[in-house]
Amino acid sequence: MINRNEIFPIGKIEKTHGLNGELAFSFTTDVFDTAGADFFVLEMEGIFVPFFIESYRFKSDTTGLIKFDDINSEEKARELSSHEIYLPIRFLSEMDESEIGLEYFIGFSLMESDRLIGIITGVDESTDNALFIVEQNNDEILIPVVDEYISEIDHENRILHVDLPLGLLDL
Repeated sequence: MINRNEIFPIGKIEKTHGLNGELAFSFTTDVFDTAGADFFVLEMEGIFVPFFIESYRFKSDTTGLIKFDDINSEEKARELSSHEIYLPIRFLSEMDESEIGLEYFIGFSLMESDRLIGIITGVDESTDNALFIVEQNNDEILIPVVDEYISEIDHENRILHVDLPLGLLDL
């Protein structure tokens, strides 16, 4: 069984393409191509399921067409439309950290020194500066997503270590 902490999001199945089970998809990293992934993981009714890749081709730097094994009709392909695409975390080592989408950090503990600030529950990208939404003592706080604030990413234990400016948490 695949657990959420064993995978990270890289894109989304957008829609069907043609009648033979091909799908259009978007992605934030091409690590699946450069590292030779042979499957994507999709969440189906609350369960993470691997779908083995028969073939794919790129349409642009962020979009492509994919055909999965045993998905041979538009009807079967339609069931996969609008699903997020995940890869196992072992592919993270093949990526530049700037390629990791912010949604990946949802569920991470946010730590400063040895102090737990809270759990990242979402990302707000509605402003020029993205913000982590952090649950802290049944309250929500917003922390700017700034590279200079991030001191370490512990992928295995799902902890994001930060060094925040003095007084930021007091706002």
